[in-house]
Amino acid sequence: MSETANRVPVEKLRWVCDPALFNFKTTEEIANIERNISQDRAIAAIEFGLGMPSNGFNIFLAGEPGTGRTSTIRQMLKKFVKDTCPPSDWCYVNNFHTPDAPIAIALPAGMGRGFAADMRELLDYMRANVPTALESKEYETNRVGIIEQFQERNGEIFSELEAEAGERGFALQRTVSGLVIVPQKEGRNFTQEEYEALEKDEREKLDTVGRELTEKLNDALRQVRENEKALRDALALLDRELGLAAVGHHLNPLKEKYQGFAKVQEYLESVQEDLLLNLEDFKPQAAPPQIPGLKLPKQEPTFERYEVNVLVENNPDLGAPVVFESNPTYNNLFGRIENVMQMGGVATTNFTLIKPGALHRANGGYLVLDAREVLINPFAWESLKRCIRNMEIKIEDVLEQYRFMTVVSLKPEPIPLDAKIIMIGSLWVYYLLFYLEPDYRKFFKVKADFDSRISRTPDVMQDYALFVAAHCCNEGLLPFDPTGVAALLEHASRMVEDQTRLSSHFMELSDLIRESSYWAKRDGAQVVDRSWVKRAIQESTYRSNRIEERIQELLAQGVILCDTKGSVVGQVNGLSVITMGDYTFGRPSRLTIRVSQGRAGMVNIEREVKLSGPIHDKGVLILTGYLAGKFGQEQPLSFSAHICFEQSYEGIEGDSASSAELYGLLSAFSGLPVKQGIAVTGSVNQHGQIQPIGGVNYKIEGFFNVCKAKGLTGEQGVVIPKINEQNLMLSDEVVQAVADGMFHVWSVSEVEEGIEILTGVPAGRPAEDGSYPEGSVNFLVQKRLKTMLENMRKFQQPEREKDEPARLPEQVKEPEHP
Repeated sequence: MSETANRVPVEKLRWVCDPALFNFKTTEEIANIERNISQDRAIAAIEFGLGMPSNGFNIFLAGEPGTGRTSTIRQMLKKFVKDTCPPSDWCYVNNFHTPDAPIAIALPAGMGRGFAADMRELLDYMRANVPTALESKEYETNRVGIIEQFQERNGEIFSELEAEAGERGFALQRTVSGLVIVPQKEGRNFTQEEYEALEKDEREKLDTVGRELTEKLNDALRQVRENEKALRDALALLDRELGLAAVGHHLNPLKEKYQGFAKVQEYLESVQEDLLLNLEDFKPQAAPPQIPGLKLPKQEPTFERYEVNVLVENNPDLGAPVVFESNPTYNNLFGRIENVMQMGGVATTNFTLIKPGALHRANGGYLVLDAREVLINPFAWESLKRCIRNMEIKIEDVLEQYRFMTVVSLKPEPIPLDAKIIMIGSLWVYYLLFYLEPDYRKFFKVKADFDSRISRTPDVMQDYALFVAAHCCNEGLLPFDPTGVAALLEHASRMVEDQTRLSSHFMELSDLIRESSYWAKRDGAQVVDRSWVKRAIQESTYRSNRIEERIQELLAQGVILCDTKGSVVGQVNGLSVITMGDYTFGRPSRLTIRVSQGRAGMVNIEREVKLSGPIHDKGVLILTGYLAGKFGQEQPLSFSAHICFEQSYEGIEGDSASSAELYGLLSAFSGLPVKQGIAVTGSVNQHGQIQPIGGVNYKIEGFFNVCKAKGLTGEQGVVIPKINEQNLMLSDEVVQAVADGMFHVWSVSEVEEGIEILTGVPAGRPAEDGSYPEGSVNFLVQKRLKTMLENMRKFQQPEREKDEPARLPEQVKEPEHP
């Protein structure tokens, strides 16, 4: 097969997009429609996950960054929630029975704020009207009347007791220790001497009467205390009636308004009881005593316990909520309880300081999270699993278990969870969770797999045009004409190195749109055409290719050895790809092979010094299988071959150089020189078939740049695998050089095709007896291997004779006689 038959035609070196496919002058004419670009598999999975109501069917969007995962889910959720019902508002209110356990109340969307306003209005009404009612003349008259009634009753009790004591010679007197009964004589109290001067019988009679009157005094005091308690009850009843009149006037309409909500009804009853029990709080408070030099603030009673903490408020006209939480820390996800520092460094809190998390805001809707961020934030992943498992959101102090002493805090009532969790992450994170996290499969049963490459169809190309139009419109960029869109599509095809597919790394394509608009606008253009897209690509390359240019300089100066002219035996130009962060380029590497007699077989020098990876080692070992199958059927192989990448000081991995190594071996065995103006890439199997490789465009362009620097001769080029033809998306400069006949690209399917191109000698097909045509490459290789084997045998024969012991003449035995 001739070189011409293996040359890749110019039209196959790249795919060129026809601008006539687009029926517009500029993208301004296209409607600004947001559409998902051909991620049918992922979109179907998302639609299934969003429509599946069962618990555990949460969604994981897996794919490479920049493939449109976030924008796709944003667009789909925006459409999906249009016709959905908005979820409930959630409020926290004070628990008057257990203040450290606030009560969660659900209300229809939009009613939470109204409920809080109603309670504030009630409180304002109480603060304005209760003090006025307490200071009213009617209230004061009733209060004075009740007090006077009980005072009269107490007066009558003491009057009766005092009269009886007077009749019996005693008097009722008030002392420091209280009321006492003392005996009287001639209108005055008995003295101690007079008492002791009495006869025994008279003293006993006097003591008996005193004890009786004292008992009656105790009964009277007991009755007075009961009357005082009754007075307090009567005054409390008066206050309660006043409070009921004031509270009921405003609270009863609230009970009617929230009649269908049992929890609200219970809460309002508790509010009413607490208000009636604490009417004193509404009275004007006296100023505290002032200390000289220190002004103390007036202590006002707090009414926070009657407020409503609207935790989550939903718009009744916007459907289910969609929350994108970019920083999923524990507090941002599950809420927190804030504290207020008081005088003396004491931290206090109450139910009004409970703050919502993203799960609260997304409850009844959709929560979108970055999987990696969730995993790296302490406690976030475990707590998220707990919420999904228990189907409730619990606000807790996550650091409580790590403190040496317990801090007083709240235990709010959990809120039921009904939200679809959507996590976005790479495939690596997805498989990490799938295999190492036992609960992951229970809670995230839907995987939406975003592909990084899309089949190129006419409809998909129109979608890309819409994508360009949307970016230009949304960001105020210059519009693109059909040639600009075509250039963008060609670059998208080059990004995936496939003439039949386009890249779905929309982040990079968006940057290219912005950069093209920038360069066009800077130079005063009104429309972005092909030239500006090419300019943006060139400028982006220039910003990143410093190292590539340095390597090209070393190659051109001969510091890095690479011949592009002449022919050398056992020396081949291999091709490799170097990736430096955001930039990838190709460079040639000289590969040398030396063969000799021996039994070492294939010696990979990189492997011997541990600079070779396992895949490269495998490629070298495959060469032994090829030679054995090709030339070792009739005779054993006995040789030593040393393979080395010259001037290579870093590790080598991959099998794309295995065909170059095989070509070098065939050259070394046959003695035929290899053309140094031709570089080679491609892996090979044991049957001599050339297999595809990656980075073919970078490899071809890397060798082309070296040839251009040293001078193009028209005989230079690159040999690639036949299967890689569809991956060709070469630069305009390389395509033009091929069209001008100054550079060539050959594609081969078998080793025989490649060795003919490199040496200019037919490879030779085996005859029926296994021999090859005389003068062919395979004939010369087989002849050299046979010669090596014969020389090896001749060399080993004297050694064996030398090592064998001398044989003694055999002794003749006489025959035995019977």
